[in-house]
Amino acid sequence: MKILSYFFLRFMIILVGFMPFSVMYLFSDLVYFIIYHVIGYRRKVVHANLSSSFPEKDEAEIRKLTVKYYHHLCDISLESIKGFTMSGKELIRRHHILNPELGDYYFDKGISSIAVPAHYNNWEWGSLSPGLQLKYPIVGFYKPLSNQLVDKFVKTHRAKFNTKLASIGETAITFTDLVAKPNAFLMASDQSPSNLKDSYWFDFLNHDTPWLHGPEKYARKYKLPVVYVDIQKVKRGFYDLKLVLLTDDPSSLPDGEITRLYVQQLEKAILNEPAYWLWSHKRWKYKR
Repeated sequence: MKILSYFFLRFMIILVGFMPFSVMYLFSDLVYFIIYHVIGYRRKVVHANLSSSFPEKDEAEIRKLTVKYYHHLCDISLESIKGFTMSGKELIRRHHILNPELGDYYFDKGISSIAVPAHYNNWEWGSLSPGLQLKYPIVGFYKPLSNQLVDKFVKTHRAKFNTKLASIGETAITFTDLVAKPNAFLMASDQSPSNLKDSYWFDFLNHDTPWLHGPEKYARKYKLPVVYVDIQKVKRGFYDLKLVLLTDDPSSLPDGEITRLYVQQLEKAILNEPAYWLWSHKRWKYKR
């Protein structure tokens, strides 16, 4: 089964890779119809998440948001596959960092930094395009895939664009080995934490929500600047990225404040355009 999954991925990469973007988005519309109308993939989860996050919206508004979300989900899923065959020039054009000088400033000073993106808009290209636009080598933390063939393939592909993937289980040793070089550490911070004891809790989209403590922990330990990566969709297949400095002096802030600033930035983006966040995961399965 793992071998079949690997070859299916390679087949999809070839298939989508040959498609012009205009054809790929027509294909995405077909995938949307199957995923939403035929299979009904996680529709109850998405509806529950949206309804509880926006209690002021009526059923018609929630349905409109749901449909827009599934269209977007299918787009970014195919865009992720397309990323395997895209050139560096095309990635820069479609996933463009507006102010790379912020990251380059700390690189020139010989300081590593922590970048905290989210599962908002196209985050997958976010492990590809930064290494092409910043002076920093990129270290992205991820959960290794159970399929070792696919996992190895993905890691090898990311490396060609100046990005190294490191297992979240090796976060501590990765910082120890690489923090002095310098590097930019990508730490997506809007997953549900497994360690609730050390989590930070903040009100977020009408929910009492736990947040990963890792980015703040390592920022304080190594005195690193923390940068929020704001990804905005310009149009289908085009994204602008803005680097927003949360702090370059972690020790000057009270405990939890770095995380709170991250939550504030993410919530602002979602409230501005709700459909582009990852609503199909169970974000609020834990209680304080």
